[in-house]
Amino acid sequence: MSGPEHGAVDVGVGPRTEVDDPLVEVADLRVGFGGTTVLDGVDAAIDRGTFVGLVGPNGAGKTTLLRTLNGTLTPSSGAVTIDGERIHDLSSKAASRLVATVPQDTTVAFEFDVRTVVEMGRNPHRSRFGGWSEADTEAVARAFEWTDTRQFSDRGISTLSGGERQRVLLARALAQESPLLLLDEPTASLDINHQVRTLELVRELVARGKTAIAAIHDLNLAAQYCDELLLLSGGEVAAVGPPESVLTEDALGAAFDANAVVSRHPVTGSVYVTALPEGRRSDVGAESGRVHVVGGGGTAARYLYVLDAAGFEVSAGALNEGDTDAEAARSLALDLVTVDPFAGVDAAAREAVETRVAAADCVLVADVEVGTGNLPNLRAAANADSVVLVEERPFAERNYVGPEARRVYEELRARARVVDPSSVPAAVAAAVEESAPDGSTPSQSRPT
Repeated sequence: MSGPEHGAVDVGVGPRTEVDDPLVEVADLRVGFGGTTVLDGVDAAIDRGTFVGLVGPNGAGKTTLLRTLNGTLTPSSGAVTIDGERIHDLSSKAASRLVATVPQDTTVAFEFDVRTVVEMGRNPHRSRFGGWSEADTEAVARAFEWTDTRQFSDRGISTLSGGERQRVLLARALAQESPLLLLDEPTASLDINHQVRTLELVRELVARGKTAIAAIHDLNLAAQYCDELLLLSGGEVAAVGPPESVLTEDALGAAFDANAVVSRHPVTGSVYVTALPEGRRSDVGAESGRVHVVGGGGTAARYLYVLDAAGFEVSAGALNEGDTDAEAARSLALDLVTVDPFAGVDAAAREAVETRVAAADCVLVADVEVGTGNLPNLRAAANADSVVLVEERPFAERNYVGPEARRVYEELRARARVVDPSSVPAAVAAAVEESAPDGSTPSQSRPT
């Protein structure tokens, strides 16, 4: 896909190509070390103004591809063309006017202040005897502004946090004013807030006209932020295209040798990948165990998809008709307890929920908001023998009832496995297995 050209910079290296042509073209690229082939016949074309994520298992060749794109590594065969120039035919300075790289390691060898680090990005544009120009000053000022790092300019680089250093190195790369930005695992070792902030910033830069290629290990972050993904496996391109066409269960199984379920994130709507516990296959039958899910407002939709794909017999409710979770359960043909839109859980619905809770090997309670209408769901779950409780937000932020709901929740929490969303499949599998300590099939140990 082609993006806006208003943020493009004339790098002054040879003739420019037409703006409709891909910015990056990789043809039959082969790279090896000591007789070992790391990249084997890689072909790719990357349009201007796009954010492309390199994904794949460890050792697939993601970092090697990035280092070949910026000219650091020389291929044994094939070619890399950026903006019409064969990158390996250029001097280091000329290549750096086309490609800027943000490394995975954010440490800087010497104790420079932040302004000096960012100003280093202008080196490719300066001659040995040339002075500091107005263009240099403006480029550094833009880099500070776009990355919101001006407040660090007088501080030593080593005094910053990992996330702050990441932004400073990104500012240095932006000061190069190259059309292509490469990032090697930009979210590695960062907490979730800095991960999101970093990728939001890259996406903003792409909206300004940059082209970005990033190696990203987190498939869900890659799916949420990237326009396209390039999946590497065994040194070859296994798939390329929009996230929904690349992150398929078949492709992930072949590339990662993993059993994964692909669904849609209930909030962002992006492709969402969940790895299933070892031994849980989508073709196992309902005898694998029964799970009742308490959710609402889209908090449980992804778990319904994952647990159904893992082979559990899943029920859900009580949920209002039209609720996102109810629609997800209905699309999967799950056992569903519903009440009318905007109605509370009445006596009949509560009895239906209690029946399913009693029959379940495990009850999963999502990070749901609790009001008087759905408090009976929480009360029913509190009577379950085995509970997995998902906590993303403090209960105080989700409690619209008051002390009574807090009492029920605290009673439930004291008996539950409390997990974050990524741990749900493994926690449910463990809970179900423990429900049948005599080795019998889990569901056989429950009343029907």
